[in-house]
Amino acid sequence: MTKGVRIPSAIVLATLLCGCHNTTKSTQAPKDLPFPSVQVPSLITEPQERTLFIADNMWNGLLDTTRHFLCDSSYVSGVSVDAIEEKVGLYTTLLNQLPLDKARNSVKNLFSRLETLEKKDPSSNAFEVLTKMLRRYLYDPNSPVRNEDIWQPFVEALSKSSLAGDLALSYDYESKMCSLNRVGTKAADFSFKSLEGKVETLWGIPAEYTLLFFSNPGCENCKQIIDYLQNDPKIGENVAKGTLAVVNVYIDENVDSWKEYASTYPKTWHNGYDFGYTIRTDVLYNVRAIPSLYILDKDKKVIMKDAPQDKAFAFLDESL
Repeated sequence: MTKGVRIPSAIVLATLLCGCHNTTKSTQAPKDLPFPSVQVPSLITEPQERTLFIADNMWNGLLDTTRHFLCDSSYVSGVSVDAIEEKVGLYTTLLNQLPLDKARNSVKNLFSRLETLEKKDPSSNAFEVLTKMLRRYLYDPNSPVRNEDIWQPFVEALSKSSLAGDLALSYDYESKMCSLNRVGTKAADFSFKSLEGKVETLWGIPAEYTLLFFSNPGCENCKQIIDYLQNDPKIGENVAKGTLAVVNVYIDENVDSWKEYASTYPKTWHNGYDFGYTIRTDVLYNVRAIPSLYILDKDKKVIMKDAPQDKAFAFLDESL
């Protein structure tokens, strides 16, 4: 799903980390090595424990601090960056299958290992390559495995590291934005106004589940979500019963354009615009791109945050 990206330029620059540095410790080493495999002990049989073991031990062989490789932007410890990216894709997928605290701990530990390797052998480009890839997979608005809550401990550690240099403030800002409305916390309340002028608040809408939908008029991806929600019988039934509330909010400045379009939204939804422009100015939510979906429970605690639409729809299908 393509989304319009809103990322401060300083944060964009923060992804362009320094490349390799020369060091006399580096020696010629073979290239095109296979990615070091992980063998799960046979005693670990529970699926989630096996997933955790693989995630926590996936990088052991690659980040071996006893070996040194010549700086080469196409390789990390002799393994091609393409092979590395394939494992990053697997790693971030596994993280999303784990309990949040375990996933966060895993990336925090990975940062610590990368930092140790970088300080011991600056010729290694493992730190630069993995940091850039992990950010793209976990934080880019277009990533199907994006998860701000998992990325946050990594970027927080980065903001406090001497390796961040002049970019420390940018990473600190990113960490704070990721900390907004974490899963398990109560979503920030706000007021919004309907086309008819009725003012509602997020917390004032009773429902077993709330689908918070930040959208823009004319947004093609928003239209796809609207069509799906309108055409799904289970969604429609639960909206009619009041079990599910769809809160569809416009948070940008072109209110006249929204008003021209708003009459096309389903009347059974809570449709409105942020008339005080507080969501962006007060930074209540980290809405980096539109559309953006949140799922909240009956107490307005966050179940899913900026969820890829397929994951959000799957959750609703299973839960309603």
